[in-house]
Amino acid sequence: MHYLLIYDLSPDYLERRGEFRNEHLKLAWEACEKGDLVLGGALQEPADQAYLLFKGDTPEAAEAFAKADPYVENGLIVNWRVRPWMTVVGELAESPVKI
Repeated sequence: MHYLLIYDLSPDYLERRGEFRNEHLKLAWEACEKGDLVLGGALQEPADQAYLLFKGDTPEAAEAFAKADPYVENGLIVNWRVRPWMTVVGELAESPVKI
């Protein structure tokens, strides 16, 4: 199953992220190496949200990531939530539907 970790970014996210970016990216690459995190990144123009795509049987990896993320701990993320995402089209789809 896929899970989207959705971040709502603070208005000063771009100005403040530099201080915490290396720690955040280290955590993200570790999650990738474990096979939990598939993709991640922030939206642009405006930079108001970020999405991280997790893979697993439960949303626990995505939730644990958010709770340990220095962006969350230091207020760069004003709100976060995890949503199950039924992926049906594409090479990485968890539940491919072809006709």
